[in-house]
Amino acid sequence: MTMPDSLVGAAAATDQNPKKILFGKYELGRLLGCGAFAKVYHARTLPGSNNSTSSSFSSSSVAIKIINKSRLARPGLARSNIRREVAILRRVRHQHIVRLVEVLASRTKIFFVLEFVKGGELFARLSKTGRLSEELSRRLFRQLISAVGYCHSRGVFHRDLKPENLLLDEHNNLKVSDFGLSALSADDASGPPSQQEVLLHTLCGTPAYVAPEILSKKGYDGAKVDVWSCGVILFVLNAGYLPFNDSNLMNMYKKIYRGEYRIPKWTSPELRRLLSGILDTNPDTRMSVDDISRDPWFRKGMGDEDWEAMMGYHELEKDEQLEEEEVDHNRELNAFDLISFSSGVNLSGLFEPGVPTKERFVSREPGEGILGTAEEVGREEGLYVRRRRGKRGGGVVVEGHNGDFGVGVRVYRLNQEMVVVEVEVGGETWAKELWREKMAPAIKKPITIT
Repeated sequence: MTMPDSLVGAAAATDQNPKKILFGKYELGRLLGCGAFAKVYHARTLPGSNNSTSSSFSSSSVAIKIINKSRLARPGLARSNIRREVAILRRVRHQHIVRLVEVLASRTKIFFVLEFVKGGELFARLSKTGRLSEELSRRLFRQLISAVGYCHSRGVFHRDLKPENLLLDEHNNLKVSDFGLSALSADDASGPPSQQEVLLHTLCGTPAYVAPEILSKKGYDGAKVDVWSCGVILFVLNAGYLPFNDSNLMNMYKKIYRGEYRIPKWTSPELRRLLSGILDTNPDTRMSVDDISRDPWFRKGMGDEDWEAMMGYHELEKDEQLEEEEVDHNRELNAFDLISFSSGVNLSGLFEPGVPTKERFVSREPGEGILGTAEEVGREEGLYVRRRRGKRGGGVVVEGHNGDFGVGVRVYRLNQEMVVVEVEVGGETWAKELWREKMAPAIKKPITIT
C-alpha cells in the first residue's frame, strides 16, 4: 500500500503556486533556490502544529529542501549523496552550521526542514559589494574555521565549501549549509576519489575551490581538502575575485595544481603569509585547522577564551538528549527512520509489500491497539507471545510450541494520526496461515482519506 501524497498536501507544489500545507505543519512560501536534485522553499510553521521534533527550535520560519525521489532513482551518486546528507545533518550541531529541524517523507518526495537563515548567500553579498574589509573577512573566516573544525572533530568533511554554501543571518553571522557532497570518514573519505566525484564538483558549481590533490586522483585527506577550500574563500573575501580562474577549465585545473595565483596589493603581510600556508599545493605541509587557529592574523584581538567559546561543541540540549535516548514506541517516525529500513532512499518501498515474508502498511488504528490485537490472536491460538521494545518502536513476537518463529508485528508512529505497521512472517505454513487467516483480518483496516 502506498502513502498517498494527498495526505501530505504539498507534494505537488509548484513554483507558480507554492503555498501548500506540508503534513499539517508547514505552509510553503517563496522559492529560495534550486540545486541539482532539490528545490528550497521558505516556509512557516503553522500555529498549533504540535511540532514535537523541533521543541527547542522556536523560529516560525524555516527553509524546506524538497527532493523528488524520481530524480534519485537513476544510477550514479544521487542516492548515496542523500544518505550522506541525512547522516551528516544528524551528527552536527553548531552555532555556525545550518540546523536541521526534521526530515519528512511522502511517497514521492523527501523534505529536509532546515533553519531559515535570513541574510541569504554570502555569494550574493560578495556579488553586490565586491571584496570585504580585512576585519570583516577575518570575522567571517573565524566563524567558518570554527564550523569546519567542529565538523572535522566529528569525522565529517564538507568537500564542497564555497561562498554559495555559506549563508549570513540577520546579524551577519556565517552559517555553513548544503552537506549534499559531504562524506563521512567511515565512508572511506580518505580513499581515492572517483571520476564521478571530481565531475560532481564541476556539475554542482565552480571547480575553482577544488584542492589540487583531488585533481591528481590520488588518495586525499578530507580535512586537508576542506582547509584548501577555506583558503580560497578567504582569498575571495579579501580580493573580491577567485585566486584560480580561467575560461578554459583545463587551464584552471593547471593553475590550481601548480598553485598559481596573485595576491592583491592591498593584502597585509600577515594575511599573505596565512594564505600562502593554506593554499599550499602539498597537503602534507598545508596548514591544518589547529595551525590556522594559532596564526597571528587569525587571532588578532581574540583571546584564548574567545576562541574556545567559538569552537565549543554545541551538543544537543538536555531535553533533546533524553528524547533521542528514550525507548518509546510512541515516538514519531521520521525520515531518518524510514531511510534506515528502506531500500536506499526509495521510501515508497516502506508502504508496499516487500519479499513474501515481509509486509508494511499504514494504519489509523492506535499502535497499542494493534499490538494488543496481535497478542490476543496469538494467545487464542495457544502460541507463545512476547513483547519487544526498541528505540524506534514496540512490537509483538508470536512463536510456535518448539520456539519456531511465527509472526512478528512492529509499530512505528508516523504522525499524530497514523502508524506504520511492519510485519514479518516465518517460513512455516502455520505461520503464514496464522497471519493470512487470523491476524491480518483483525489488524489491517482500510484507511479513509478525508
